[in-house]
Amino acid sequence: MKRSSGLLLLMLVLGSCRDYDLRARLNDQDGLIPVDQFARYGREQAQEMAIAREYAHTGDTSYARSLPDVVDIHTDSLGYRQTIRFRSGWLTMVTVVDDGKRGAQTQGLPAEARPRSR
Repeated sequence: MKRSSGLLLLMLVLGSCRDYDLRARLNDQDGLIPVDQFARYGREQAQEMAIAREYAHTGDTSYARSLPDVVDIHTDSLGYRQTIRFRSGWLTMVTVVDDGKRGAQTQGLPAEARPRSR
């Protein structure tokens, strides 16, 4: 009886462990300011949201390094976030923003940050 209760308890404990896939929880934008509205707050905020959108699409930092005000960027791939330092000294963190838009479609980006039309 003790063995079966112990086995049942062990199965119950192991079944209650949560998974460590945080991407779905970090992607959730419910309750936050809409991305396009936040991008209108200023030049660096627009670049921040463009980086978050491109990070959702490509998963790398090449787009962020191409922006004019980005001085330094570090990626935490386990946490699905990037730490960005701007020329003004502002240090911020972005997570993945998967709203179906690309970074270049972000409103308020400086002209030198937008891809050139051919």
